Amino acid sequence: MENYDDIRPYRDEEIPAAMRRIAESEAFPLLASWIFPDRGLEEVRRELLSYHTIKEFQYGVMMAATLQIIRRSIDQLSYSGFEQLRPDTQYLFVSNHRDIVLDALLLQKLLVKHERETTEITFGANLMQPGLVTDIGKSNKMFRVERGGRMRDFYMSSCHLSNYIRHTMLERNESVWIAQRNGRTKDGNDHTDQGIIKMFCMSKPEDKIKALSELHIIPVSISYEWESCDILKAIELYESRCRKYIKKPGEDLNSILTGIIQPKGKVHITLCPELTEADLRQFDSCTNNEYHKRVAELLDQRINAAYLLYPNNYIAHDLRYGQTCYQEHYSKEQLQQFLRYMERLNDYDITDPDTLKDIFLGIYANPVRNK
Repeated sequence: MENYDDIRPYRDEEIPAAMRRIAESEAFPLLASWIFPDRGLEEVRRELLSYHTIKEFQYGVMMAATLQIIRRSIDQLSYSGFEQLRPDTQYLFVSNHRDIVLDALLLQKLLVKHERETTEITFGANLMQPGLVTDIGKSNKMFRVERGGRMRDFYMSSCHLSNYIRHTMLERNESVWIAQRNGRTKDGNDHTDQGIIKMFCMSKPEDKIKALSELHIIPVSISYEWESCDILKAIELYESRCRKYIKKPGEDLNSILTGIIQPKGKVHITLCPELTEADLRQFDSCTNNEYHKRVAELLDQRINAAYLLYPNNYIAHDLRYGQTCYQEHYSKEQLQQFLRYMERLNDYDITDPDTLKDIFLGIYANPVRNK
């Protein structure tokens, strides 16, 4: 059996040691006070040290943290499509990706609400550095995904990941969450990387239809009224037009924290219809490359169709294209609120502020065009 120790989450027997490291970390007092504002530090520390399983940590800490995020930054969390889930089936949830941690975290909360087990969750290698974030992530059923590198190394890591996902779902009976692409969508265009589909197929190369149908793929569409890290995304896209963008030290952590605390208004999660064997058979005569492309397009169709548009999306579309064709979808007050919010872009010393504003508007306007 292939060894997955290099990418897998912690096992239950590794939880006590991880809890000790978390409890002894410099950030623990701040984390404890934020997640459990009504409890004393030592009480929280004792409870954390009493955990011996992943489930205890998830239900005791991660669900509490998610509840605080919802209470403090989300006005309404709504959902649809969960009725299709069969209790005896594990699923591969392939999601559009707008926030580093919240996309998966909110889905876990809703799965528990519907009396299902949480999923394992992909976690970029760039985030899984030794320390507190890794201990929390691997205690929360997150597994490591390599990005980039030399072609041969990337191919081998993709095969390894594909085998791990199939092993996790078919042998260990765990569902899995994965983003539709490497990295977050920053421009509002949710597009599935066909390389992700190719990776899924690597663990069963003899039958491309069964390779995907056995994973019971469910596209997930998550939409935020106020896009997570919207201004940070616009700045990054703006700078990327001038030169190759290089992340600053601590930038990923800053994005995680900003996504957690930034007000998001309403959030909706849709579980789109599963990709069935019948759906995939229509591409049976395709070459492998064409098959991966067509399946990715099918995922995009379902994710974009299910994306819930908010007044902000229609406002941005009208502003960007100098029109009023969507004005029935928003009020004058909502328009003024959006314009006031955009004024924050003026705080940045930018050579071409009009381009920055256009990029920002695109984040909200592109989902209208795509849908």
